[in-house]
Amino acid sequence: MINSTSSLQALKNIDLICFSHLRWDFVYQRPQHLLSRFSTCTRVFYIEEPKFHDAADTFQITEVSKNLFIVVPYLQNGTAHDAIISKQKELIKDLFLMMEIQEYITWYYTPMSLSFSGHLTPKMIIYDCMDELSAFKFAPVELKEKEAQLIGKADLVFTGGYSIYEAKKTRHPNIYPFPSSIDKEHFSKAREIQNEPEDQAHIPHPRFGFYGVIDERFDIDMIEQAAKAKPDWHFILIGPVVKIDPATLPRFDNIHYLGGKSYNELPYYLSSWEVAMIPFALNESTRFISPTKTPEYLAAGIPVISTAIKDVVSPYAENKLVNIAATSEEFIKHGETILKQGKTQKWLTQVDTFLQGNSWDRTWSEMMKHIEHSLITTAPDSTKKTKQKIYV
Repeated sequence: MINSTSSLQALKNIDLICFSHLRWDFVYQRPQHLLSRFSTCTRVFYIEEPKFHDAADTFQITEVSKNLFIVVPYLQNGTAHDAIISKQKELIKDLFLMMEIQEYITWYYTPMSLSFSGHLTPKMIIYDCMDELSAFKFAPVELKEKEAQLIGKADLVFTGGYSIYEAKKTRHPNIYPFPSSIDKEHFSKAREIQNEPEDQAHIPHPRFGFYGVIDERFDIDMIEQAAKAKPDWHFILIGPVVKIDPATLPRFDNIHYLGGKSYNELPYYLSSWEVAMIPFALNESTRFISPTKTPEYLAAGIPVISTAIKDVVSPYAENKLVNIAATSEEFIKHGETILKQGKTQKWLTQVDTFLQGNSWDRTWSEMMKHIEHSLITTAPDSTKKTKQKIYV
């Protein structure tokens, strides 16, 4: 459980304004885990990228849980790029007035939001760099420039893994790595669940499963080759398909696309997999990723085969918790070994020992220590004090 006594004091009367490129209801991951915890001690406003419609400019506020507000700007279809920026700035002004936001911290997942929020005067600016967004497909050309600006303005920078921390650690004096954590209690339920979802129940064993976003980072060829070579193995792929043409995905009787599932449903799917997969291609878009699913699969007690993602190799493969495959042949070899041996008690004990102390509560708590310290050290700076003008 979260002990938020000191956090209540540190964030007393200070709202948290988050700017994100991710929809709150897309995939439950790092932002949801962290910001839901912040909402236990302060108001959180999660501002998404705009949606477009035929009506007047406006925004929708949804309180998804106590103190946690999802804000979605709606802009008119056909709005020019420059006007999109100015209109978002106006909508933020309206939001601040409506919700009486005075003292606040800004928290960024995308540097592109600086275009319409850089004029704000928060008590603190935090950049939670969970991915190298500039390496992703369709990334804006100006993203690197915006990130440089954001790092220059930020009081704190957190990173979503150690490899991305190593790449950026010289760029800011207060930068700290916070790799993917887990909700062990949630995923360990998979070890005991007996009833599985209807859309998976008919799929034969053995099952090799994956959940997450299926996009340009996914090694489609490896799965296709393994499925061809092993027609009696069944590959279950859970998650939305984005930024790639679904028609390019392999279609065999032993590959099953089940679509997106809720966070609460995942342990029920995991519970009857023989193997969990992290089949990411090795390219620029995966160079710095730290897959949250790695510790989640392990907490569920499912053996894992991954490609050589740096933040999976270290520490998971180095501690003999995850198998690494560079080719479909190596994938098949690891799969055959796992199916022959099963999950041994020795391996499960190693997993549980390694994951001990790893939790989103702990990650959030450690982040809060840095935030509290930064709030104290910047307190004498009158340029960041209360009740100053919010807008320019």
